[in-house]
Amino acid sequence: MGVLGGLIGLGGAEFRLPMLIGPFRFAALEAVVLNKAMSLVVVAFSLIARAREVPVDAIAREWSVILNLWVGTLPGAWLGAGWAVRMRSDLLHRVIAVLLLAIALVLLLGHRHDEMGLVDAGWARMSVGAIAGFAIGVAAALLGVAGGELLIPTLLLIFGVEIKLAGSLSLAVSLPTMLVSFARYSRDQSFDVIARRRTFALLMARDPSRAP
Repeated sequence: MGVLGGLIGLGGAEFRLPMLIGPFRFAALEAVVLNKAMSLVVVAFSLIARAREVPVDAIAREWSVILNLWVGTLPGAWLGAGWAVRMRSDLLHRVIAVLLLAIALVLLLGHRHDEMGLVDAGWARMSVGAIAGFAIGVAAALLGVAGGELLIPTLLLIFGVEIKLAGSLSLAVSLPTMLVSFARYSRDQSFDVIARRRTFALLMARDPSRAP
């Protein structure tokens, strides 16, 4: 999962969450919180590992794109995490299933090279970027994922970013977004699962630096 996540600029959480709920039998919210904790570790190491292919200065040159997305992802992450902790477990299960299916479709259909940068630069792009960022922040918080599976198509289709750079930019956008939702989850009792299952989490998240 670390290799797959690092390869395309994701934290691997979209692959991990079904395993946590299925074979490992965690409750929905506990799986989301644990998934978020592991994703944070994997994303941090993946961003460092990808620096060999995408230099930090290349990411820094796209600061306006990062800020544009943060305008939406940060409040979206806070609200999404708040909704998750108040949601019934059975409803959260259904929401997770629908979102994972939607993400699969986005990854399948959202990378056509002849459809990049569809929105003209200016206020239109900033507005669309902020709205897309908000939706991504909500979805990422509800799933406990980094959001790269949605950020990468957004960077390609709206901002016209080259695909390898988009992978690293998605990680840069994801880190503070994840910290915001993490802070919101820390107020809920389900956050205790990290302390109770810390060995499990460390073993599953170990050595993400090997991701390409």
